[in-house]
Amino acid sequence: MADQPFWNPKTETLPREQLRELQLAKLRRQVAWARSRSPHYRRTLRDVDPDRLRSWDDLDRLPFLTREEWMAGQETHPPFGELPVVGPEAAIRVHTTSGTSGRMPLRALDGRKDWSWAAEMWCYALWGAGVRPHDVGYVAFGYGSFIGFWGLHGGLEKLGALAVPGGAQTTASRVQQIVDFGATVVASTPTYALRLAQEAESLGVDLPGSAVHTLILSGEPAGSIPETKALIERAWGAKAFDTAGMTEVSTIVMFEPANQPGGCHVIEDHFIEQVVDPSTGLEVGYGERGERVCTSFGRSTTPLIRYRTADLVVKVPGATAGNGRTFDLYEGGIIGRVDDMKLVRGTNVYPGAIEAIVRGHAGIEEFQVRLEHLDGRDEVILLVEPHPALPEDGWSALERALATDLADAHEGLRFLLRRAETGSLPRFELKAKRLTDLRAEQRAAAGVPELSV
Repeated sequence: MADQPFWNPKTETLPREQLRELQLAKLRRQVAWARSRSPHYRRTLRDVDPDRLRSWDDLDRLPFLTREEWMAGQETHPPFGELPVVGPEAAIRVHTTSGTSGRMPLRALDGRKDWSWAAEMWCYALWGAGVRPHDVGYVAFGYGSFIGFWGLHGGLEKLGALAVPGGAQTTASRVQQIVDFGATVVASTPTYALRLAQEAESLGVDLPGSAVHTLILSGEPAGSIPETKALIERAWGAKAFDTAGMTEVSTIVMFEPANQPGGCHVIEDHFIEQVVDPSTGLEVGYGERGERVCTSFGRSTTPLIRYRTADLVVKVPGATAGNGRTFDLYEGGIIGRVDDMKLVRGTNVYPGAIEAIVRGHAGIEEFQVRLEHLDGRDEVILLVEPHPALPEDGWSALERALATDLADAHEGLRFLLRRAETGSLPRFELKAKRLTDLRAEQRAAAGVPELSV
């Protein structure tokens, strides 16, 4: 098996017609299960006959589930809400979202079979990236209640690789363990992969000369940004692979395999992924940007049916990848969030687009974006922390080039660049929060009324 690229060759190469039949059969089973056992779905699916779900168009018979509904259920029926089919006495784990958005984290219960399934999903990604039983996988993650890389750890064990948990220690200690254990695979968020590389440089550790050959990235859209990924690969001297999942399904939904740069295959034998117009909820076609809507077949304790993820994606046929997989492909992985876009003086500003430009310039250690209302108008302030080795005369050239590229990409909108002191900007172990919008607070303090858009 080690010389073939597929974890599950039977389903990963299944003809599309047969794959669709498999998905619909699993959908009928999952809807019947959820409707009969989950208080939420007993109410929302009471008029749905599972046996009548025979075609892709029949998905429209199923209502969307939103994060707001899930949260409301948690508040009215604490602590786990109405989605689970059993109570905590019949589950073996509870995990939460990261909470980096400032909102109350979602709480999700899992049973024993759910957790085994989550590890199986990670095996698709790990094997597809070339990870094999002889590898040593280092998981640079805190192992808290946030689900993060818990499933990847299980996937490494299921695959037969040696898993090294890197929780509850400093970044410097993790760098040293990566070297000491001879790790060949490292898993982290894209932001933390860069942080580890910065720490290694300060410690005099030669990461490109280490045994690491593969990086598994997850948790942020930055893993899909070519400039960020290229920066990570240069810093590590290793190949980086993007993945994406969410606490709501307990595991990953898509993965970037070897020889398939710039896109992630959906694990379609275990999920149905639709892409809809965020405004209308109507499904869009291949090649059109829209919002992911996820239905999971594997998590039985907390079923997920037509969940609106708020992730922005562009779906293309899997056959276009040319790697033998028939699973649909998200071109560029997760390209942003529905609520990421900020309007500044009539121009759309996306955090991912800013990062792509910043990471394309050498000599930048870290950055932050602040939206402020100054002297009667909105401004975008970019705080840039240069690399300590950047010469003094190098900052002026960097500042000019960066300002020009940002303006060119944003219809001439001028960014205010400010140099930050070395080590002054925040570092992140999990998901980075690099954009802060202070405009509403500043307008209120100045007595400026909010405009309805």
